[in-house]
Amino acid sequence: MNAAINTVDPAEVAKFEAMAAEWWDPAGKFKPLHMMNPCRLDYITAQIADRYGRDLGGPLPFKGLRILDIGCGGGLLSEPMARLGADVIGADAAAGNIPVAQVHAKQSELEIDYRHTTAEALAEAGEAFDVVLNMEVVEHVADPLAYLVACRQLLTPGGIMLCSTINRNPKSYLMTIVGAEYVMRWLPVGTHEWDKFITPDELFDLMRNAGLDPMDRNGFVFNPLSWGWSLSDRDLSVNYVTTSRRPG
Repeated sequence: MNAAINTVDPAEVAKFEAMAAEWWDPAGKFKPLHMMNPCRLDYITAQIADRYGRDLGGPLPFKGLRILDIGCGGGLLSEPMARLGADVIGADAAAGNIPVAQVHAKQSELEIDYRHTTAEALAEAGEAFDVVLNMEVVEHVADPLAYLVACRQLLTPGGIMLCSTINRNPKSYLMTIVGAEYVMRWLPVGTHEWDKFITPDELFDLMRNAGLDPMDRNGFVFNPLSWGWSLSDRDLSVNYVTTSRRPG
């Protein structure tokens, strides 16, 4: 499949352009991501450390690794990866996100290469990464399979992709659309489209068809009593995350 295919959905990009200035406001429109971020990072760092034999307790454990954060937004994942020593490129199809991310990285004294570009364009340019972070993006693209093919092309042989998204079932509709958008007002109405959600089995099938080997999947579970998130290897009913590998 040709990596030059453009899987960007302009309507989806416009949604996030409109919210760009609020990326680093923990009480703003990206409050759900700020709340989930520690849990996301626990999974991401553990998977990368396991794959590349790194000690997370040591200094700069990801030094020497090249990581792509595709759909980087304001840099909520790019910055922690840079702090761990990785060479990070943050890419986003929404142009308004890039200056927000660049300013915050500068304020944080971090060197991160932020680019207004797409996975397909990076693959076409021959870029290669040890790790691709593909978090909460696949449910927003026009062609998930073509997008995942581009992500696979961006990995070095043996490289891993961390991909999270939202399951498609009545519970996910109630939680992410009715609850998060209409009741709690954590997100603007229309941020998500339920028919674009992807079940774990569907995502694994897409990955295999894209030339990736699925390796692991876990759920991100929200506890309304503790008001926090945790990982679960059993409950993938709403938010979930996967690890896959490019063969080689």
